[in-house]
Amino acid sequence: MINSLWRMNKRLFISIFAILASSSCVYSQSKSSADSIPSLNLDQCIAYGLEHQPGVLESFIGISIAKKTNEINLSGWLPQLNASGNFNHYIELPTGFSANSQGVETPVKTGIYNTLSPELTASESIFSPGLLFAAKSAHLLVQQAKQANDSSKINIVATISTAFYNLLNTLEQINVLREDTAQFAKNVRDAYHQYVGGIVDKTDYEEATITLNNSKAQLKQATLNVVPQYASLKQEMGFSPAKEFNVNFDTAQMAHTITLDTTQQLQYKNRIEYQLLETAKSLQQQDINYYRYNFLPTISAFYTYNYEFENNSFPNLFSQAYPYSFIGASVTIPLFTGFARLESVQRAKLQGQILDLGEANLQSAIYSQYSSALANYKGNIYNLLMQKQNVTMAKDVYGIVSVQYKQGIIPYLNVITAENNLVSSEINYLNSLFQALLSKVDLEKAMGNITPNH
Repeated sequence: MINSLWRMNKRLFISIFAILASSSCVYSQSKSSADSIPSLNLDQCIAYGLEHQPGVLESFIGISIAKKTNEINLSGWLPQLNASGNFNHYIELPTGFSANSQGVETPVKTGIYNTLSPELTASESIFSPGLLFAAKSAHLLVQQAKQANDSSKINIVATISTAFYNLLNTLEQINVLREDTAQFAKNVRDAYHQYVGGIVDKTDYEEATITLNNSKAQLKQATLNVVPQYASLKQEMGFSPAKEFNVNFDTAQMAHTITLDTTQQLQYKNRIEYQLLETAKSLQQQDINYYRYNFLPTISAFYTYNYEFENNSFPNLFSQAYPYSFIGASVTIPLFTGFARLESVQRAKLQGQILDLGEANLQSAIYSQYSSALANYKGNIYNLLMQKQNVTMAKDVYGIVSVQYKQGIIPYLNVITAENNLVSSEINYLNSLFQALLSKVDLEKAMGNITPNH
């Protein structure tokens, strides 16, 4: 029976080590083939995202659109040149009346059968409320587009950081689980030999196998999680799904840069949302001014040159021209518009009140985000310190329990418990580390400390 059990478990050991060997082989192949694949750290991932992420590129286009819109709106200040032409052919000439020497009115046909009048008109706006509004609002429109671009960049910095840390957390857990799985496989082998030798009973061997299976299941799940997390990071960066890159990181360095000064006072004006709202209020004030001064006249000057051809015979139409030209000025004063101007002013003021209420609501939302982010950060930092202590103590306990078990002082169940506590403490430490890093990003964003240029 012992021999048959040995043959059965021999196959089990061979399969376990084959899995571990093939797994390590895959990673070694990945490493060798990765020589031609770029390796990016967090800052490099963010820099790439700021240059290639579609959302950021769209906001850059938005700046160009705002500038082009201003050029269109302000083009009315430049001279306007228009050409037109009219061709008339009278089927029947109009009737006029001519008085003879006795004063009798006699109807006569007057006019020319064929008339062609090419006309060239040049005009120049001297003053217009609409053009004045466009001039005063131009810089605000560009500023608004630039702030929207900054907002997009800030969000990209935060989302890439989050995706990067989530991926690193899983990769670090894989490293821990790999080492633990290899150790658990060794424990299974040792427990089996002790069982065959009659030193321990079957339960020790079975407990070791259960622990190994649990560790292998965790390793498998973590390995599978890498794929969607890696894809998520690519998406946030605007990185092509068909291309590959390796992540480059130093967990120890991250742990050193995790601290943040929590005594800083919250400055609402540092938030890009607040800056966008301030710009929107400035634009709304320009709307109010536009409707308020819309009673001002529109003044323009013009010059018209007409090169008129007239002839009763169509084939001879261009034989003789009768040019004429004139200059003038146009003034339009809106005397009464059915109270549209006054109502427009009131509507613009009401829209401004909505923005004022939005400012109060935004400040409340920002403070709520800041308070939540600060509490999470402090809690995660404290948890990180506790988990670090747990890892140290779990390693000490596992070392002592392993020695005591080998000396026959304690049962193998104590070793299993110590092993599980060590694995749990190591995983919990990694989770707490990256949760602290994520909460730091949230706190920096809530305080407005994340800049568009990172």
